[in-house]
Amino acid sequence: MSNADAVNLLGKSIIGIENFSAEEIRLVLDTAYKMKQVIRRGGNKKLSNLRGKAIVNLFYEPSTRTRTSFELAGKYLGADVVSINSGTSSIVKGESLRDTLKTIEAMGVDAIVMRHKAEGAADFATQVVEPVIINAGDGAHAHPSQALLDLFTIEQHKGRLAGLKVAIIGDILHSRVARSDVYAMTKVGMEVHLAGPKTLLPRFFEFDDVTVHEEVDDAIKNADVINVLRIQLERQQAGLFPSTREYARVFGINDDRLNLAKDDVLILHPGPQNKGLEISSEVTYCERSAIHDQVQNGVAVRMALLDLTLNGGDLK
Repeated sequence: MSNADAVNLLGKSIIGIENFSAEEIRLVLDTAYKMKQVIRRGGNKKLSNLRGKAIVNLFYEPSTRTRTSFELAGKYLGADVVSINSGTSSIVKGESLRDTLKTIEAMGVDAIVMRHKAEGAADFATQVVEPVIINAGDGAHAHPSQALLDLFTIEQHKGRLAGLKVAIIGDILHSRVARSDVYAMTKVGMEVHLAGPKTLLPRFFEFDDVTVHEEVDDAIKNADVINVLRIQLERQQAGLFPSTREYARVFGINDDRLNLAKDDVLILHPGPQNKGLEISSEVTYCERSAIHDQVQNGVAVRMALLDLTLNGGDLK
């Protein structure tokens, strides 16, 4: 059921899922289904929805999936898309974020897709420039399009969202994906369980309607979905867990652990993966894995976000 007539994202910036209503989430998912049909059709994938629109992808952090999928999403919709890498722009000369944003705005762009290491950077951008801002990840705060593509993938495979049990496993503390997923999943009625090393769980948890487990096995018991988070090895120097081998033994998702979940459990991972650490190769490529579906669905969801915010969602 579509709520396209009830809600409207035209002209709105996408900063965090916490700002979404359940009806707005539904609108994005319904639109993404239409976009996925475009992606999968043979021949010409180009639409004219955003013809004449200009989009800049401004990435201060490395990215393969998010940056490429936003770039393709804009191009499939007919927009002109330019990607800026911080390492090859005036940013390396010391240009401030405000000045960079102002420079891009002066070129007449309609939207800026932005990834930045600082939490709150995307919200700051909405305060200094007029184009639509789409947050492609700001520090450990939010990654709204990832949460939406996760919901889209789950619904595609399970046929529903409300009432499903999802276990999110790994580095909850530093994960913008975990935060956005929790907001999104609880808004649509999913039962959310979290597990990871105590050092990788927030000390003061901001969500009242989730269950936190000390044992991974307890979290994934009878789960419909397991979302495995990347362990950020760059933080391992801080001694957040004893060793990668120990982490894999105690918290890694492997074939044995899958036996605790439902027989048709769905496996997700936002990527990139540390195979053999947080997830085994066997699980990555098993028939219950939707990890590669997430990649294609990422393009569809980002097409939906761009079309809804810049065009109102009318297919052309």
